[in-house]
Amino acid sequence: MNITKKKSKEVIRRCIATGEALPKQAMLRIVRTPEGSIEIDVTGKLNGRGAYLKKDISVLAILKKNQALKRALKCDIPPAFMVTLEEVLHG
Repeated sequence: MNITKKKSKEVIRRCIATGEALPKQAMLRIVRTPEGSIEIDVTGKLNGRGAYLKKDISVLAILKKNQALKRALKCDIPPAFMVTLEEVLHG
């Protein structure tokens, strides 16, 4: 008897800055929590409205130019959060 294991599909998400569709592991999730705070979701399971960003420092320039994060999360993005995001993307 030949038992084959079903392959799981790779989860794909779209970057809000570049529009690229990439595997979820190659993305960074930003969440606006129900309380209204904006956080970087390292687990991928935080409750709230989420947006995915490509893990690349060049994404920051695009975010600042077209305000994609503000539109995706439907709230204003504090400058302090952008500094934190830059530090995370630098590695």
